Amino acid sequence: MARVVVDVMLKPEILDPQGRAVAGALARLGLSGVADVRQGKRFEIDLEGDLDLERLDKVNHLAEELLSNPVIEDAQVHVIDEGGVEK
Repeated sequence: MARVVVDVMLKPEILDPQGRAVAGALARLGLSGVADVRQGKRFEIDLEGDLDLERLDKVNHLAEELLSNPVIEDAQVHVIDEGGVEK
């Protein structure tokens, strides 16, 4: 079994109002020195069988077309081994 993690974040040039709200709340709650907060989404996908290059390419394509809005978001795909370490 293979685990693939897809992290989706707003592109840096896109305003992130939720991130700004969290940054303000952190400051009010006593955490000083917060320069910026960006909010995103994380998808963990467990696949049966081996993860070959063809399947990984398919996951990358789906991350760009289904899990994210490529106009305003970037998607990064990470493969995680059985010990929880990114490959």
